[in-house]
Amino acid sequence: MNEKEKVEWKKKIIQGLHEVYDPEIPIDIVNLGLVYQIDISDDGDVYVRIGATTPACPVTEDLQYTVEQVVKESVPAKSIRVELDLDTEWTPLMMTEEGRKEFIRKFGYDIVKRWAERMGIEEQKVT
Repeated sequence: MNEKEKVEWKKKIIQGLHEVYDPEIPIDIVNLGLVYQIDISDDGDVYVRIGATTPACPVTEDLQYTVEQVVKESVPAKSIRVELDLDTEWTPLMMTEEGRKEFIRKFGYDIVKRWAERMGIEEQKVT
């Protein structure tokens, strides 16, 4: 598999993952910043590392399974491994700009700004 094919596969996988929503915050896992890594080997093996908004999330196994199914539906991978990374602490700073705007539309406030204020982080660093 060449680099161009890997890029195409990654695009297809990410496109599919835009349809996977966090159970607690109704925003897709891509825009929440919960997709930490996607690797595709020369042989067509796919590795995806995802996180959760909280390590206490009761449906992490469901999320893992759903991501695996999306990869299966998106590309003809030789093998698929989805790792749930609960060691990397999620923060609102990991959200994409699109995710941040969607959060504001749905909840009426800027979670990034509010979190930064609570944590004592200068606003210029989060905008």
